[in-house]
Amino acid sequence: MYDDSATVPRKDRVRLYPAEGIVLRRRDLGEADRILTLFTDRHGKLSVVAKGVRRTQSRLAGHLEPFSRTSLLLAKGRNLDIVTQAVLIEPFQTLHQNELLIAYAGYFADLLDAFSAEGQENRQCYELLITTLARLDSGFDPFVTSTFFEFRLLTLMGFQPELFKCINCGETLEPIENGFSLAGGVVCPSCLALDPRAQTLSLNALKFLRLIERDELQVALRLRLSDDLRAEIDRALRGYVGFVLEREPRSLAVLRTIAN
Repeated sequence: MYDDSATVPRKDRVRLYPAEGIVLRRRDLGEADRILTLFTDRHGKLSVVAKGVRRTQSRLAGHLEPFSRTSLLLAKGRNLDIVTQAVLIEPFQTLHQNELLIAYAGYFADLLDAFSAEGQENRQCYELLITTLARLDSGFDPFVTSTFFEFRLLTLMGFQPELFKCINCGETLEPIENGFSLAGGVVCPSCLALDPRAQTLSLNALKFLRLIERDELQVALRLRLSDDLRAEIDRALRGYVGFVLEREPRSLAVLRTIAN
């Protein structure tokens, strides 16, 4: 544990508050400090300062690595709050030793950052993040894990795609090749031809997405997904994520390059 609370004036110590969080990203500030973007259990996304963390003798640095779970004590600051204590809870060491898993974690961080406003508590998103990182660290199929994370995040943010009825005509979908539309879900073959934002979606891809929606992750993990099927699901769901955000996360291009 690193404790920097002694540097906080006594009159300000009542302004200390605890949090548990994951470092989503970081950038250098001045000669020795860093600005961290955290996603926390109690306060959602926060931007904070870790003072002196880049100095070689800093005891704080090892507790504030990206994609690691840390218990924190923060002090209210004039512009940005300040990290005064940090205790590493779960480093996810296996994840940090694999370039592909790091790329997936960076993509998850990018999504959560893009979907979240500063200072708005969202414990469900926090639990989703730590559970997803733990799954990557434990050797779960990263593509299936990623699909689950993306679908659940869309749901929590109010953008869950419709998978059982055509979003255009409202008809119940038949077990045949349909389409996936950026407008928010699956379209029937008749409506597919009328929707320029839609792509074909095979029955197997639709079945897989329905497993994810029903939270049947263990069943989904046991399936053998061909490269073509993975690519199809990738285009549909990640295309929809990009449409909702009005941009494709930069980390997605990095992830695809490493994955390929």
